[in-house]
Amino acid sequence: MPETRPLAGRPTLITGAGGDIGRAMAHAFAAAGAPLLLADIDAGRAEAAAAIARAAGGEAVAARLDVTDSASCAAAVGAAVDAFGGLRALVNNAAAFTVRGTVVELPEAEWHRQMAVNLTGPFLMSKHAIPAIKAAGGGVVVNIASQLGHVGQAGLAAYGAAKAAIHNLTRIMAIDHAADGIRVVSLSPGAIEGGRVRSRFPDDAAMHAYNDHRHMLGRMGRPEEIAGAAVFLASDAASFVTGADLLVDGGYTAW
Repeated sequence: MPETRPLAGRPTLITGAGGDIGRAMAHAFAAAGAPLLLADIDAGRAEAAAAIARAAGGEAVAARLDVTDSASCAAAVGAAVDAFGGLRALVNNAAAFTVRGTVVELPEAEWHRQMAVNLTGPFLMSKHAIPAIKAAGGGVVVNIASQLGHVGQAGLAAYGAAKAAIHNLTRIMAIDHAADGIRVVSLSPGAIEGGRVRSRFPDDAAMHAYNDHRHMLGRMGRPEEIAGAAVFLASDAASFVTGADLLVDGGYTAW
């Protein structure tokens, strides 16, 4: 039978924990036994995620985190080590809201913001977390990317470029840190039902009309489906998986 708590005793830091996918991961990782440091730019949302984790029977603490600030990233890693005696996993889930625009239309400040959160954020978090994971005996870094890092979509120059870069950053980190006992993987969701996607449409009907048919399974994904995949990647069930991207996109990129 499968291990019911495959992440027991493996302290995990999840960024962007206050969003739909982040909250689903808080629940799933807690149910899998991982002690959690749940971090978000919004401290209240981080605490709400921690409450979800505790309700699932887990141990969780919350922290405010700005992934674009190196000192804030170092502090979050330090808080996890202080709370749990070490760190075994990092999930780089924080992402900036996607503003559409061609390279001609997109304000330069928006390009820089997208890169700062979606690409430099995982770099800074990994920079500070990897030494702690190595000191704890090894573990895993899971970078949340996107199917839009594999394929193009009009008006998403900054977001798509950053997510494509995450795929190669993942491969290079996996090469650099395999000898440290650290696996590095990425996970690419398709369009996921939740507030972030919903905010771009006037109502749910418009959201589904735009997104459902783009996925081979005929629907959008659910946050818990991404959370379950992340738990798999962080567990020993994926012990021979590194330097790879797992598409959980309902077939979006298959046609």
